[in-house]
Amino acid sequence: MGPVELLHMSVFSQSFSPCGRFLAAGNNYGEIAVFSLSAALSPDSTALNQKPVLTFTAHEGPVFSLLSTDCHLLSAGNGEISAWSWSELTKKNVKPLWTRRPNYKSSLEIPEINSMTINSRDNSLVVGGGDNNIHVMDLENGVFKTVLQGHSDYVHCVTVREREAEILSGGEDGAVRVWGEFTGNMGLCVFQVCARPQYGKWISCVTTDSDWMLCGGGPSLSLWHLRSLSPTSIFNLSGCQRQAAFHQDLILTVGEGAFVSHCLLGGEVKAQIPCTPQSLNTLQLNNNSTEHRVLTVGGSSDHIDVFTNLSYRAFSLRF
Repeated sequence: MGPVELLHMSVFSQSFSPCGRFLAAGNNYGEIAVFSLSAALSPDSTALNQKPVLTFTAHEGPVFSLLSTDCHLLSAGNGEISAWSWSELTKKNVKPLWTRRPNYKSSLEIPEINSMTINSRDNSLVVGGGDNNIHVMDLENGVFKTVLQGHSDYVHCVTVREREAEILSGGEDGAVRVWGEFTGNMGLCVFQVCARPQYGKWISCVTTDSDWMLCGGGPSLSLWHLRSLSPTSIFNLSGCQRQAAFHQDLILTVGEGAFVSHCLLGGEVKAQIPCTPQSLNTLQLNNNSTEHRVLTVGGSSDHIDVFTNLSYRAFSLRF
């Protein structure tokens, strides 16, 4: 890849291997890079250990979403999802196990897939993207079994509330919707409460932790209690937040701006930790391995910043 492509690279997605020793990252050129965290974190690590052990083209369009199951890496490109064996990737074999396409209304449109998550209750894959719908695939047989229709514009993010097996989705239309056996199709309108008209109404991130939900985008990032369906904290962060995560008693969030924000549940922005990319798209915590427990963030750069301690950047991996 030439210097111009590297200059214009954006990292959109990340996923740790089930063993926690590897990190996969997807970029705007349809490539997936696999990094060895165990090599990069070893005491005698060199700059070479911060480069990928494997880079391959997975899709024609950007890889907006990556997700790991017990033994597979799932990647989403333009209108399709591919599965790769983690054990084969670590041996540098890059043949997809399968590629599936949701049942789109028109064979002409190829909507991008923006977000994927797994509903462990029924071992299904939940997919949201550019056709305004949420598609649910049975991972056992690879069949798309359900389409959830309700958003009036494209879906940016999906997540699952594990205990209730409810699906939550956020879209360009400014709605957060909750889908479950008992709720049917319910729309939360977050826009009016946390509106910032100068940024637009789109919801770019939704994440949950039992009865709590974080969501934001054009509207300010806000913390909601899902039983009462009311916001309890609104975070005073500039720009749009693209991904957020609960971590112990903190909320970690990234978006416009070259930093990871640490917020307290009560609404206070406690710290902003500098990063290499000027704007950030993705944040992942490695909970799959105690030995390689790191936070990694990526965005408008070929660098992926690695934090061994949440309060400062330790080093960067490079595509």
